[in-house]
Amino acid sequence: MLKVVLLMMIMMLASQSEAQLNRDFYKESCPSLFLVVRRVVKRAVAREPRMGASLLRLFFHDCFVNGCDGSLLLDDTPSFLGEKTSGPSNNSVRGFEVIDKIKFKVEKMCPGIVSCADILAITARDSVLLLGGPGWSVKLGRRDSTTANFAAANSGVIPPPITTLSNLINRFKAQGLSTRDMVALSGAHTIGRAQCVTFRNRIYNASNIDTSFAISKRRNCPATSGSGDNKKANLDVRSPDRFDHGFYKQLLSKKGLLTSDQVLFNNGPTDSLVIAYSHNLNAFYRDFARAMIKMGDISPLTGSNGQIRQNCRRPN
Repeated sequence: MLKVVLLMMIMMLASQSEAQLNRDFYKESCPSLFLVVRRVVKRAVAREPRMGASLLRLFFHDCFVNGCDGSLLLDDTPSFLGEKTSGPSNNSVRGFEVIDKIKFKVEKMCPGIVSCADILAITARDSVLLLGGPGWSVKLGRRDSTTANFAAANSGVIPPPITTLSNLINRFKAQGLSTRDMVALSGAHTIGRAQCVTFRNRIYNASNIDTSFAISKRRNCPATSGSGDNKKANLDVRSPDRFDHGFYKQLLSKKGLLTSDQVLFNNGPTDSLVIAYSHNLNAFYRDFARAMIKMGDISPLTGSNGQIRQNCRRPN
């Protein structure tokens, strides 16, 4: 009986936490929020389309480390190491200046109201939309963490680009995301670029790769480690700045740039999903939008937890 009561209490607390996130959270307190965010993101993406992928990635890296709490945005302090310099994010995640610009404008309009965590959620949605992808209703009401977790960011919760399919499935499952969610969210690699250091081993040593594709990538990514590590290649060869389903079509031809991409289509349990998304753009859009909403529900700080940071780079 005690176990039943405890289980019911846990379920009630979880439902209360999720219920506090809602689409109209700032309807009265900051009605022009979406318009302000969209303008800044639109300008940034027009200037550099790759920024759309970077802003989307910020949200992913934030949510997978202790939940969607804006902790990724914090700079180092004397009391803690931030997540920006962790293995998965160091010299990799970018777009912080765009978030700063949005926060500055929002604070002038609605001081002390909108969290940095919520700004990340909105910019991710707008980035996808501006690059031709699907839209969704963003649930809001998150508050900001007052600290970051360097150790957690380095613990493997963010799957590396050389990961296995089973690790991808397990890491997403640990966040409450299904295998379908994982494959759909991986479709974010239909935009953006990757550094040579992340795909060098694949283009020189993998067997499940199209030969001509590998040779073409070797021209800009030397085999020697430390040489040209930061040189970049498009994740989606045909339409790197458009949010479509080209990523999945590429996998069917063994032209996934990252090992963690190609494992999605490698005679395994996710092959059928890759085939389905490669043939049906609307199915991909539908599942991607649903998965983004689910990812945004990962362990948010709500109610009296956390704070509304005035500057996204430091606690108040």
